[in-house]
Amino acid sequence: MDTRNNNDTFPNEFLWGAAAASYQIEGAWNADGKGLSVWDVFSQNDKNCWLGHNGNDACDHYNRYKGDVELMREIGLGAYRMSISWPRVIPDGTGTINKAGLGFYDRLVDTLLAANIEPWVTLYHWDMPYALDLKGGWLSAQSPEWFAEYTQVIVDALSDRVSHWITLNEPQCFLGLGYGNGSHAPGMKLEMGKVLQAGHNALLAHGRATQVIRARAKIPAKVGWAPVGVCYFPATDSEADRQAAYAAMSGVYADSNFNNRWWGDPVVHGQYPEEGLRAYGKSCPRVEPGDFDIIQQPIDFYGCNIYHGMAIKAGEDGRPKPVAPHHGFPHTHMLWKVSPDAMYWGTKFLYEQYQLPVYITENGISCHDWMSLDGQVHDPQRIDYMQRYLKSLKRSIDDGVDVRGYFHWSIMDNFEWAEGYKQRFGLIYVDYETQERTLKDSALYYREIIASNSVCSPSSIGNMDYITA
Repeated sequence: MDTRNNNDTFPNEFLWGAAAASYQIEGAWNADGKGLSVWDVFSQNDKNCWLGHNGNDACDHYNRYKGDVELMREIGLGAYRMSISWPRVIPDGTGTINKAGLGFYDRLVDTLLAANIEPWVTLYHWDMPYALDLKGGWLSAQSPEWFAEYTQVIVDALSDRVSHWITLNEPQCFLGLGYGNGSHAPGMKLEMGKVLQAGHNALLAHGRATQVIRARAKIPAKVGWAPVGVCYFPATDSEADRQAAYAAMSGVYADSNFNNRWWGDPVVHGQYPEEGLRAYGKSCPRVEPGDFDIIQQPIDFYGCNIYHGMAIKAGEDGRPKPVAPHHGFPHTHMLWKVSPDAMYWGTKFLYEQYQLPVYITENGISCHDWMSLDGQVHDPQRIDYMQRYLKSLKRSIDDGVDVRGYFHWSIMDNFEWAEGYKQRFGLIYVDYETQERTLKDSALYYREIIASNSVCSPSSIGNMDYITA
């Protein structure tokens, strides 16, 4: 029986993919001439990551990439969002190129293409070379030029086959957590002014990298970036609550760099938002003449990473007021509220704000996964989560939002930064002792979604009868 609901069928050219990041899966932290990253150093301190974990071995993807790509092919991925380890390619961050490290990504791209999987390359997913961190990292005014040099090396090597490029992943995180509260590498705890100055340098790096891609790509290039989609949604269907949710998503808050417009407006509109200038006041970064001309390079799509959101109602003064979740609310292992409405309202806001095609560059859930006695990994919560969020995404598309693709986070369980190996986000289960991989039930369900191009019922998967029993 065909269990699909026609209303849940996606556009014909919709792209289905999955994502991962270099430090989280590759391992081989000091192999074949690779230099140190800030995460290599940060995670060696037993106090920085859960139970003293580090990414030294991670998923050993560096040595097992061929088998991993075969599993991606088995799932049916149309695209794989990979990232490059900057110090694996240029150990000191600038200067001498490590041919062995660059060769790994050359082989990975070829292997993906041979499996009919399109490589989407993210240039920066948080692994700043430690040698450059010692020179100031993102605090250095030279960092945009360092990043441009690195980008040129990657583009010259891969752009004869790679057509989709993402410059930066989640600046709100690598700056706010890495330079603000110190919970991520490089572990700094700086005042807001310095965090925002590092952020301005990162935005300049995005612009410089985009210029390099445009100038040197050997085949037509599509360029975007992947910030956090900071999402709020109305607590009720009232117009007042809808307006309040939009105001919250448009807002910039003095004590936090987690927002949409402080990052998106310079990239798309060539200026910081007035609300942000008022909120940050004396903490605003120093802007040199011509900076926004560099930052505001034309991009082809707006990526966003959406996992959860917060319900908002209009207060008595009409201003946004958070609504506390009810007791016993559904949450992920990360303790993030399961909130599929975030997908609808977040993509709707970003599309209306920036008028660019949208890709969900990350979405997923950490669950309490383990191998069952039958040798399989049953993860019904992930399947339910995927259904709910994809239905919400389809609602957004039906309402006119130009969403063109979805990348599930993540393709496999991996090193989850300061959370170590506590969290399992993967479609593929990884036994870290043996490095054996197992497709979870959610991977088989995602395969069915991809094949049908719709949010089909999980009961259509033969070995998932237990879900609806």
